[in-house]
Amino acid sequence: MIAEGPYFDELSVGQVFDSAPGLTLTSGLAQAHRSILGERLALPLDDGLSASVTGAPGLASPALVWDVAIGQSTAATHHVKANLFYRGLVFHRAPHLGDTLRSRTEVVGLRQNRAREGRWPTGLAALRITTADQRGEPVLDFWRCAMLPLRDPEAVTGHADDLDAVGAAVSDASLAKVAERWDLEPLRGPGAALTEGEVIEIGGGDVVSSAPELARLTLNIAKVHHDAVAGGGTRLVYGGHTIGLALAQATRALPGIATVTGWHSCDHLGPVVEGDTLRSALTVERCEPTRGGRLVHLRSRVTADAPVPRDVLDWRFAALVP
Repeated sequence: MIAEGPYFDELSVGQVFDSAPGLTLTSGLAQAHRSILGERLALPLDDGLSASVTGAPGLASPALVWDVAIGQSTAATHHVKANLFYRGLVFHRAPHLGDTLRSRTEVVGLRQNRAREGRWPTGLAALRITTADQRGEPVLDFWRCAMLPLRDPEAVTGHADDLDAVGAAVSDASLAKVAERWDLEPLRGPGAALTEGEVIEIGGGDVVSSAPELARLTLNIAKVHHDAVAGGGTRLVYGGHTIGLALAQATRALPGIATVTGWHSCDHLGPVVEGDTLRSALTVERCEPTRGGRLVHLRSRVTADAPVPRDVLDWRFAALVP
């Protein structure tokens, strides 16, 4: 017997994966996560400030929360070759250290890819991930799309769902709700004046290191992140690693960010490998007033250094600033 997850031709719409263990957010977990990504959000770093703003110390980094949720969803994507997109990620609650996260992953769409000569056949699986805490209260809800190989290279599954229709647009109201009871006054300072359409080039890149450690830390069991053979000779870096470094760079450029409340979309444009140096630029797409602050809609475009720099990420997210 081989212990492994499903291939594309073994999936069906409506299938649910919820066997991943729950994970309790601890200070050790948070520190290990930060040591890999270097995020500088003030609230997860400062217990006193977290208590003043949110009402309790120990706010968990939003990046740690979504990394755990994505990792728990990989019970469905053990054989993943690439993750194409994330859509409509919304925080319903901001967890604190001591909370335990559990995730449910449902297959909501399947499309077999056109066969290409010389390549093992693949298909796309659209997944909806819902994450709750130990009380069953919703924490996260989002969609992701994974490319998986078929077990049987001759299989014709007939799956042809329209994956462009997967996901739902997120409203400003839903993005602002997670922090509607926060008091942002302790975070208020001179801050940066943000102008819609402004592009912020972030000085300095970040090398990608400790890639398998981050995958293990967040329960991510996708083989390509651990096994060079599965990755075609080189381990691929977990997409959340790239997103986490993009967030770390955003927090250096905009230190007044209170938290990330959700994502509009996130497209992986190319693979990242350990040792790459990532650089990013932020575009301010919109600024909307919200209770006590502003909801700033940002677009992060990330490139990886190489003989010719290559685009690797296009991430559109919402940040709460006082």
